Amino acid sequence: MNLDALTARLHQIRDNNDWKRFHSPKNLAMAASVEMAELVEIFQWLSEDQSRALAPEQLAHAGQEIGDVVLYLLLLCSELGLDLNTVVQAKLSDSERRFAR
Repeated sequence: MNLDALTARLHQIRDNNDWKRFHSPKNLAMAASVEMAELVEIFQWLSEDQSRALAPEQLAHAGQEIGDVVLYLLLLCSELGLDLNTVVQAKLSDSERRFAR
């Protein structure tokens, strides 16, 4: 996955629709949170086993919501001047250091 190419495509959509004025870090963080809540809603009231065996339409819906979350996070990183790959790698390294056995 080329994050720079994905971000460029997102910026093209944003610019074509004159949405840049709405893409403050605050708004993008809130939008990502809303999309995460929509993902959580798919699993609400399911048992642990049911959550691991989603019906095809539920799985497709979950994929759509995951995509929404990731795309908003890419836009947020862009607005903050952060590189998503770098921040994810740094966090993973920190987790490995903290939780390695």
